[in-house]
Amino acid sequence: MNQSPWDLLLSSLWPLLRGAIQGTIPLALSSFALGLALALGIALMRLSKRKLVSGIARVYISIVRGTPLLVQLFVIFYGLPSIGVLIDPWPSAIVAFSVNVGGYAAEVIRAAILSVPQGQWEAAYMIGMSHRRALSRIILPQAARVSVPPLSNTFISLVKDTSLASLILVTELFREAQQVAAFSQEFMLLYLEAALVYWVICLVLSTGQSLLEKRLDRYVAR
Repeated sequence: MNQSPWDLLLSSLWPLLRGAIQGTIPLALSSFALGLALALGIALMRLSKRKLVSGIARVYISIVRGTPLLVQLFVIFYGLPSIGVLIDPWPSAIVAFSVNVGGYAAEVIRAAILSVPQGQWEAAYMIGMSHRRALSRIILPQAARVSVPPLSNTFISLVKDTSLASLILVTELFREAQQVAAFSQEFMLLYLEAALVYWVICLVLSTGQSLLEKRLDRYVAR
């Protein structure tokens, strides 16, 4: 018995939400967390006065920013097995997204660190702080406030990019939409519903970003 479009939308809503809750959001959060840790290391390498260290960071950033995320995902999931490295779909997606976030967020973090006035470094040195301690206690907290807006945008983009994981059989929001659409043959309707769910998620994240920025602005103004 064929369902009406409205009944189909209602019956398919939970599978899509389940895909978002169990797949899209955890995948985005874990990849973003790992990507930020990687980005911080790459940013510090990029700022290093050692040419070799800085050069390695430059090459990494250039490769990540100069190649499509889809290609990076396929290289990890489909390419590495050809040299004997087998990675399951979920870890493959996390590795690919983390590496990608690391390349883009590294430049954001580097720019944020450079935006901190040089006088902050000098003041830290004058009270006896080492370079590492000055970085962790004085510079990075200030850089974090500057980097919130661009890093938030990176996270929102990542949430949408997780739909690419469906191409390596990771069950997330868009994969659920594909499966329901294949069964019902209502591709346009289901893909539009998936787009709506993505939009709502990103709208919530954008609202949270705005609230966080306002809170940080009030904190800085004190």
